[in-house]
Amino acid sequence: MASFVTSKCRPLKGSIKVPGDKSISHRSIMLGSIATGITKVSGFLQGEDSLATLNSFKEMGVQIDRQGSNVIINGVGMHGLKEPTKPLNLGNSGTSIRLMSGLLSAQNFDSELCGDESLSMRPMARVIEPLSRMGADISGPDSKPPLTIKGGKKLSSLNYTLPVASAQIKSCLLLAGLYADGETHVIENGISRDHTERMLRGFGYKVNTSPGEVSILGGGSLKACIIEVPSDISSSAFFMVAASIAKEADITLLAVNVNPTRTGVIDILRLMGANIELINERLEAGELIADIRICSSKLKGIKIPERLVPLAIDEFPAIFIAASCAEGETILTGAKELRVKESDRIQVMADGLSSLGIENEVLDDGIKIVGGEFKEQLAPIKSHHDHRISMSFAVASVRSNFEINIDGVDNVKTSFPNFVELANSIGMSIIETN
Repeated sequence: MASFVTSKCRPLKGSIKVPGDKSISHRSIMLGSIATGITKVSGFLQGEDSLATLNSFKEMGVQIDRQGSNVIINGVGMHGLKEPTKPLNLGNSGTSIRLMSGLLSAQNFDSELCGDESLSMRPMARVIEPLSRMGADISGPDSKPPLTIKGGKKLSSLNYTLPVASAQIKSCLLLAGLYADGETHVIENGISRDHTERMLRGFGYKVNTSPGEVSILGGGSLKACIIEVPSDISSSAFFMVAASIAKEADITLLAVNVNPTRTGVIDILRLMGANIELINERLEAGELIADIRICSSKLKGIKIPERLVPLAIDEFPAIFIAASCAEGETILTGAKELRVKESDRIQVMADGLSSLGIENEVLDDGIKIVGGEFKEQLAPIKSHHDHRISMSFAVASVRSNFEINIDGVDNVKTSFPNFVELANSIGMSIIETN
């Protein structure tokens, strides 16, 4: 089991390029595989989650050639996937298993989707139930992985209101809707990421969107395209927080995806008083891109607006570190979804903050954090093998005068394989040990 040991950092300086957006990397493989023609992808995230998706489609007969972050996908068309010879192991990737559940429910062959210990505990009823209503035959023990999907089922369109704001459920149903008889409508009760809608349009498929609703007519086809994957804002969030809480910092993150459905972390940090500037904004392949400059600032505690929660759901572990260094109390509510991520991120973060002397109170759907000074820990922080927990507590080192030890950091490589290298290049001091 790998661990991080952090030491007091230097002033944070420099410009860095964070790896490619994980959400877009997943979708580029899925849609490129069922498109007609050759799709070329640059900037592909070389993390274990994205590679699990890539390898799964290779198992289903798609020729995919990868040289580092450059990927060439020889699409097999809507009905060209082949039956895998073994269960598709998706590792730690919730995005992979939920989106692929929709896509594979429409195929003519049987498939099984499995993953690691963490993924095997994650709830899948949220996709099993609507897919079953569409006519899919999909099941799992206690509605958790491994998921068994029986092929050869004719899917019908569905009008479905999402129980929670979730891009994964929405995307799952849209991918199933590609094959369904009729028009599938997904009604949202809050804003969620729209990468699937944007990329489907990039592959030439018509998607209808209106406030709070997305619809797609089944029976069409996708045409291959060129995709440039921008830097991942979720991975960038760790450096936004690090620079915001550091006593001396001026860093720039290059070519980050600032899709409006993903910028909750920027909005929340700005409400707390962070000095964040978007520069060189431009549109590339339907996605909004910008360089992000962050300088040191004095943060204050806030009541986080619930409207921003879905727009920052993956970034809250890092935001909790910012709250720990802010003056006053920060309150988060409406974030029960954090309890069913790779770990119970509310409780795990609370335990880690308590071990560093930060006063907090766990709520059913959130947390209260009172900003203060980190105290020397008595025992290593347990990340519960959650990559975002590991990196968040590593970021805390920029405000610590002593070592912070974090256990179970192996899964950092699922989303951010060069995190330690980039962090150390701007002045942080992290050593990974085995």
